[in-house]
Amino acid sequence: MADKQIGKVSNYFAHIGVAAINLTAGLKLGDKIRIVGGEIDAKETVKSMQLQHDKVEKAKKGDEIGIKVKAKVRKGYKVFKVK
Repeated sequence: MADKQIGKVSNYFAHIGVAAINLTAGLKLGDKIRIVGGEIDAKETVKSMQLQHDKVEKAKKGDEIGIKVKAKVRKGYKVFKVK
């Protein structure tokens, strides 16, 4: 089954390696995601997530979250949940 798009990168903070993501579906700690855009196709496991600077274990559709990522992503990159 194809991966489901769950949001888009709305910002990237290079100095701390954090991507801000606008969610169009729920996400929780331990989920595997894929960020695709430009020359990037990066797989990550959600190990920590913040919502308005508070650590959370899950987020819902409509939330804008921050997660640590290894890849240097850019605004507009698509975020998928990996099955």
